[in-house]
Amino acid sequence: MADVVTDGVLLLDKPAGFSSTQALSRSKRLLGARKAGHTGTLDPFATGLLPLVFGEATKFSRFLIDAQKSYQATLRLGIQTSTGDPEGEIIAERAVTATSAQITEVLATFIGVRDQIPPMHSAIRIGGKRLYVLAREGIEIDRPPRRIEIRDLQMISAQGEELVISVTCSKGTYVRTLAMEIGAALGCGAYLTALRRTSVGRFALERAVSLEELERLGTEGARSRLLGVEVLTLGLPRRDCAGPEALRFTQGQVVDCHGVPAGAEIALYGPGGQFLGVGQCETDGRLSPLRLMATGHSAKLPDFA
Repeated sequence: MADVVTDGVLLLDKPAGFSSTQALSRSKRLLGARKAGHTGTLDPFATGLLPLVFGEATKFSRFLIDAQKSYQATLRLGIQTSTGDPEGEIIAERAVTATSAQITEVLATFIGVRDQIPPMHSAIRIGGKRLYVLAREGIEIDRPPRRIEIRDLQMISAQGEELVISVTCSKGTYVRTLAMEIGAALGCGAYLTALRRTSVGRFALERAVSLEELERLGTEGARSRLLGVEVLTLGLPRRDCAGPEALRFTQGQVVDCHGVPAGAEIALYGPGGQFLGVGQCETDGRLSPLRLMATGHSAKLPDFA
């Protein structure tokens, strides 16, 4: 049986210099958790919101992996690096002549649905090998483009060769690549010098806790920062079940869902607001379990629920 006290979601403010795996490992130790995962990585040089899942929450992490994300990004105009970030070598330098008005016009052209080619220095697997491994070996291969969406892109400030922007985008978007594309569109090149993730879905950076604070809190205090597993499914329709129906669902049996479109996913709750899991409506008006909680929890929803 899962450890009840370490079932939940931790909103971590990842520091620079840590890979997402390293940040997860440190958090797992501080919480005394046995099972953990993350919901989308941040590059080691990047900082900001990194939602981590523990125990039963690992079953529902995909609902956050698919969520939109927002960032504050700092670009160095006039310089291109081999990786598009501070870890690469400088490969080109050009004068910066774009005005603030021109930058605003260029940024507007990137908003919308478009294709983006993932960078070689990324964790995507092609042919069984991660791209960054091939890149370190000096190998570059063709990468199929990915369909992404830039939902908002604004200039925060432009001073000399430094451009600070805010980005809200779909999953799978590489802000490093976006920075390089913006630089190319401005005619001077650019690379990403800093990146801070400010939100993931409905979660905001303001709610996050640092590794240093987790250290100070101790194990029990760190566990108190966990949000309930059910926060991962707040974007789904909710269905409250009576005792007998809730029991059938937790035993893997179907329950009624007439009036709900086939294929729709629903979060189910039992008596007392106990989160039971997620089911999917079939064409015959029945709800089949997709993911079930192995342990019971009382609802622990943040104030945005």
